[in-house]
Amino acid sequence: QVQLVESGGGSVQAGGSLRLSCAASGYTGSRYYMAWFRQAPGKEREGVAVIYVGTGSTYYADSVKGRFTISQADARNTVYLQMNNLKPEDTAMYYCAADRRPRYKWLETDFPDWGQGTQVTVSS
Repeated sequence: QVQLVESGGGSVQAGGSLRLSCAASGYTGSRYYMAWFRQAPGKEREGVAVIYVGTGSTYYADSVKGRFTISQADARNTVYLQMNNLKPEDTAMYYCAADRRPRYKWLETDFPDWGQGTQVTVSS
């Protein structure tokens, strides 16, 4: 059974930072993808960043390159999303997702496992 639990969301002013965490269970002992998606009001769900756990390979959406960093904790089944220089357009519900299958398009929304989401609100 896979469980993903996000935390770290909140409200911040433009230019500020937040660090999201995704604690994953059920993927221990294997390589897998963990990703962050977001869905803003009135918009489609959008891929933000993905990491291939074990190798550390990452991929980012153009909209967050240079501002967001996805990383893996060494001793915990946890992935972080460090969000710097936040903009109002970053306001969204942020979801953690995981996939043990090979992925050919890293930030497509076809991840089989999802967390409940954590709200990020950026005020101008």
